[in-house]
Amino acid sequence: MISDQPSKVIRRLIIRMIEVEKRGHIGPAMSLVEILLVLYSSFLRYRIDEPLWLNRDRLILSKGHGCLALYATLAYKGFFPEEELDTFCLPNSRLGGHPEWRKLPGIEASTGALGHGLSIGVGMALAAKIQKKDHRIIVITGDGELNEGSIWEASLAASKHKLSNLTILVDYNKLQSYGETREVLDLEPLVDKFQAFGFEVAEVDGHNLIDLENIFSQLPLSAQKPTAIICHTIKGKGISFAEGKAEWHHKSGLKPDDISALYKCLL
Repeated sequence: MISDQPSKVIRRLIIRMIEVEKRGHIGPAMSLVEILLVLYSSFLRYRIDEPLWLNRDRLILSKGHGCLALYATLAYKGFFPEEELDTFCLPNSRLGGHPEWRKLPGIEASTGALGHGLSIGVGMALAAKIQKKDHRIIVITGDGELNEGSIWEASLAASKHKLSNLTILVDYNKLQSYGETREVLDLEPLVDKFQAFGFEVAEVDGHNLIDLENIFSQLPLSAQKPTAIICHTIKGKGISFAEGKAEWHHKSGLKPDDISALYKCLL
């Protein structure tokens, strides 16, 4: 079982990156921490010294603006030195504001324009099925990202082809860049929607390490369907003054006192 301490370590690494250029997508990264931690600690098959190993599981961060959490997790797990986090968004850095395929070990797709990751994942899962490979495809989307029609087109294709090797994880923090999801474009009833599109569906507390480990250990939830797991999370999790606040989706021009306040939340 994973302890809570690594979550704090990863959140501090996220702030370490923000400190470089005094900007970044803080809220969307903080809500992802436990999901990524459990995936890379207890579920995904990968080889750090062979990042393109053919039998690895593939993780696509479709909500590419949450890449601070992915970079921090990959560094924490040893895909690249933690010191490289200090180059975030600097000229010639491999760590851009959105992840780029083949620039950094562990990045499976370039994502930034929202709604594309699931389509990429469907292609990967279908290819694996045709080739009779047993690796798994995990796609993490944001809840605001579900406004994109391409998500639902890809979902129909995943169901049609019975892609049980595909799992979509929805980071359901109930907020998007400029407001609450229920006000911008209400997603509810979200479980019913994914079921209607042919998915086996489960819900989980996206910050509870034990619950996440338990649900991931059961994948696939169906031998004949793709899986959707609705991860209930808190935007800005771990930063008391940012939790549940849309204005912390992205911040720029942060001052030293702001950075200090972020660190203090994680003491």
